[in-house]
Amino acid sequence: MATSEFGRAVRRWRDRVSPEDAGLPAGGHRRAAGLRREELALLAGISVDYVTRLEQGRASNPSAQVVEALARALRLSGDERAHLFRLAGLAMPGPAAVPAYISPSVQRMLDRLTGTPVAVYDASWTLLVANPPYAALMGDPSGWRGNERNAAWRHFLGPGSRARHTSESLRAFETALVADLRAAAGRYPADERLRRLVAELRANSDRFAGLWDSGAVGRHEAARKTIDHPYVGPLTLDCDVLTVAGSDLRIMIYTAEPGTEDADRLALLTIVGTQALAG
Repeated sequence: MATSEFGRAVRRWRDRVSPEDAGLPAGGHRRAAGLRREELALLAGISVDYVTRLEQGRASNPSAQVVEALARALRLSGDERAHLFRLAGLAMPGPAAVPAYISPSVQRMLDRLTGTPVAVYDASWTLLVANPPYAALMGDPSGWRGNERNAAWRHFLGPGSRARHTSESLRAFETALVADLRAAAGRYPADERLRRLVAELRANSDRFAGLWDSGAVGRHEAARKTIDHPYVGPLTLDCDVLTVAGSDLRIMIYTAEPGTEDADRLALLTIVGTQALAG
């Protein structure tokens, strides 16, 4: 019964969220005003098949990470989020876990930055949400699963990013990333997912292990970054990382100096990227 109730709740809340509300293009004829299953899957970072099985009551025991992702994608209130966790048979994440909840006020702020690449990460640098301009700039994260969504894992063990580094900027970036993870591990020592992430990084990356064991101290600061984009070429942009008081979220924002070739390329990329998502 709980499985079918979970699926009905997801379907009911999916029907009330429009693509425009979720930062997606409406795109073509729609039978209903709400999100399609593939759009919910895109926003939550899970497969369409899994969304289908959840809604039809054919999938049981969704993880807390999946429930949290669905709550974000469906823009649930605090009470609705708690209800979804109860329907999944899970306890709400407590203060011992890395926070992954995006409040309605933060979501409203993100909604107003539709022409600006913006992504939200948790304290362990796991990507929670990226808007279409960010996906167009840095690569579509909708197919990323598990640790693929973590910036530290992608940098030290995965494919990296499109950001270009000098030897100096690379050292500063890696030091800040490892220092952030050390600080997060200290604040959330009971978070099992974070412990597993750190253990995997230490076991498989000598660079990470060296920085971790040396007690590296650093912090992310505003910086100018060059992004090597495969279609529009290099863009030199300002990258700012904002923190949200009380939630331990990091909001990463890329902007271009007005009137520059970089601004023109970013505007073009935002248009092209949005059209690609609508196709």
